[in-house]
Amino acid sequence: MTTRVERPTDLLALAADAPDLGRSRWRRISQQQVDLFADATDDHQWIHVDPQRAGTGPFGTTIAHGYLTLSLASAFIAEILQVDNVGMAVNYGLNKVRFPAPAPVGARLRAGLRLTTAQARGEAVEAVLTLTVEVEGSDRPACVAEVVVLYRPDPATGPAIPTAPAAASRA
Repeated sequence: MTTRVERPTDLLALAADAPDLGRSRWRRISQQQVDLFADATDDHQWIHVDPQRAGTGPFGTTIAHGYLTLSLASAFIAEILQVDNVGMAVNYGLNKVRFPAPAPVGARLRAGLRLTTAQARGEAVEAVLTLTVEVEGSDRPACVAEVVVLYRPDPATGPAIPTAPAAASRA
């Protein structure tokens, strides 16, 4: 399910209910993704990149880096929340991040998203989105993070704070 709002300022009214915005599709984590992430970050710990050794390790297989699961946040958010009439969206940072369970290579992941807060911040709207990355078949998530995004309206759509916020629709 995708939640869609007409403009960034609509997040202000929507946040009052701290709504569940939906879930992404399932994505399978491959060893190739993990290896490429290891190369990009210089984190070649054996639990990530050595299937033979990891097979006898604590998880029984290689696992995705925690930061790899977190790096999927942008893709998950874009799939779950569509904000129209945005001039620019900026990753502003993270408030909290935890990696409660491993994400084994070959597992399928998906994310759930909740709009925790939204507030006007200059000409933008600052949204705090709680992202929970689920591992298929696991009772515990691979990642839980509060992601902070600044949505700057397209100048053609009007001011940062409207006189009457429009309601959100779910598509």
